[in-house]
Amino acid sequence: MSTIPLLQMSGISLTFGGNPVFSELDLVVQPGDRVALVGRNGSGKSTLMKVMASLVEPDEGTIVVPPGKSVGYMEQDPTMEGFATLGDYATSALEPGELYKVERAGEGLKFDPARAVETASGGERRRAALAKLMAEAPDLMLLDEPTNHLDIEAIAWLEREMGATRAGYVLISHDRAFLRALTRATLWIDRGQVRRQEKGFEAFEAWRDQVWEEEDMQRHKLNRLIKSEARWAVEGISARRKRNQGRVRALQNLRAERASQIKRQGTADFALDSGPKSGRKVIEVEGIAKSYGEKQIARDFDLKVQRGDRIAFVGPNGVGKTTLLKVLLGQEPPDEGTVKQGTNLEIAVFDQARAQLDPDMSLWDSLTGDPDMRVSGKADQVMVRGTPKHVVGYLKDFLFDERQARAPVRSLSGGEKARLLLAKLMAQSSNLLVLDEPTNDLDVETLDLLQELLDDYDGTVLLVSHDRDFLDRVATTTIAMEGNGRATVYAGGWSDYIAQRGPLEGEKPAKSKANKPKTKQEAKPKSGLSYTEKHRLEKLPAEIERLEAEIAKLEELMADPELFTREPVKFQKATDALVQRQEKLAAAEEEWLELEEKAET
Repeated sequence: MSTIPLLQMSGISLTFGGNPVFSELDLVVQPGDRVALVGRNGSGKSTLMKVMASLVEPDEGTIVVPPGKSVGYMEQDPTMEGFATLGDYATSALEPGELYKVERAGEGLKFDPARAVETASGGERRRAALAKLMAEAPDLMLLDEPTNHLDIEAIAWLEREMGATRAGYVLISHDRAFLRALTRATLWIDRGQVRRQEKGFEAFEAWRDQVWEEEDMQRHKLNRLIKSEARWAVEGISARRKRNQGRVRALQNLRAERASQIKRQGTADFALDSGPKSGRKVIEVEGIAKSYGEKQIARDFDLKVQRGDRIAFVGPNGVGKTTLLKVLLGQEPPDEGTVKQGTNLEIAVFDQARAQLDPDMSLWDSLTGDPDMRVSGKADQVMVRGTPKHVVGYLKDFLFDERQARAPVRSLSGGEKARLLLAKLMAQSSNLLVLDEPTNDLDVETLDLLQELLDDYDGTVLLVSHDRDFLDRVATTTIAMEGNGRATVYAGGWSDYIAQRGPLEGEKPAKSKANKPKTKQEAKPKSGLSYTEKHRLEKLPAEIERLEAEIAKLEELMADPELFTREPVKFQKATDALVQRQEKLAAAEEEWLELEEKAET
């Protein structure tokens, strides 16, 4: 018996600015679906997700969510007007007895529910929106870049939660490790067409390459046929007084078919000019310490950065990764120790906040107005690694079209802003490249290209990232910042660091404070359970009792040997309900045992 879809879209068409985004799109999301939604930046991924969430109305088509089913969407830029705190916003749709769910999500995602909305950063607002969605637990979750602004520990928490949920979900993410771990199907948006494969993201790139190879083969066959028919048409004029008009029309149709094919978007034309070589020794620090108030960033830290190194800084948000970078670059002095920089350093910085971009400026002015890129007396040219280039041509290298050149920066998607910043950065000559969260919002193809670019770059790279896959592909050294001034140097990327250190998953928070002197308040004995866990432990016995009663009723109903023959639909519903409640009971009993054991420690 077929299951009822969580969401069904039929004949969806949507046009923005005269250009079709989707045409006659049909899409079904089933219960339990775990779907990666992938596509190039600007292909319409976020737009499709907003259509699924009924936030954008299509020009044509229908969207059906069955009665009793709920769809939740994690907003990229949530509106919080009317809410005093992030917690007020996150709990706004919950019953009083369910507020603990937001507290639990807040612990995992590391956001403070008491933070005032007016003082909250964009990242804090996004984490509150994610906590709201996780706490409400709709039947279908739509998540657009949920790992942005999360550190690796929070990403690991979210990964465990998403792996355990029985809800269906659709994910947009640049984090390959996250997608590989969680998805079982893939939706691929490519030039207005949405394809589906019943395999997770792990199989996406091989599938994409196969589709493109087949497409190229068909185009090649079409071109050969057109050439053959065109030759017949030309040569036939001298051989016959009257051409076969049917074949002429067929040739015209073939040419029209070729013209109507939408060309694949190319890859951005990235190139980094390494500039003059730096000295072999780029940066050397000995015995440095750095603190802000009572917060210690680093203590007794030594590091030698050699030309060509790719050094990654990892650790929780707020631990001081960017601050340590500034100390290494000489932008802030250490409290103790020495920092020595090598000779001939030319530094280029990709900042996490994209502060180098003015949202009110056009893309054109963002490039031509930059003093480092300006060409004297030329308002339509930019200096790219010492060579003048027309601004539109340079923007096209980074996959922007001519119409976007005069558009304001604020109209760009997150991935497009990242590409524009890379365009500015890569016009410069440098031998020390500093990348602070460069992977946010970039599509898979652009991430591949950025990795290749860094592989070929002759200079030195200092990198801050929470993208585990990207760290493994790029980093040759990892500096793990774990709080309380501990900054430890490991050889290799993220996986090498974990292999040497041990996984973070399941690690108790107290472990990261092992070397911190305890205050009188901290020295007091503490219960093994958090407030949220205590609340959950109190509620579980009643939940288990309720599930056992429901199972007993369903088993009694199904004991009727005539039920299947007499009422097959009712029998199927009872069977599905019984399986669901048995799974919930097993999960509740396991959770109760774990909490009981933890309470006794």
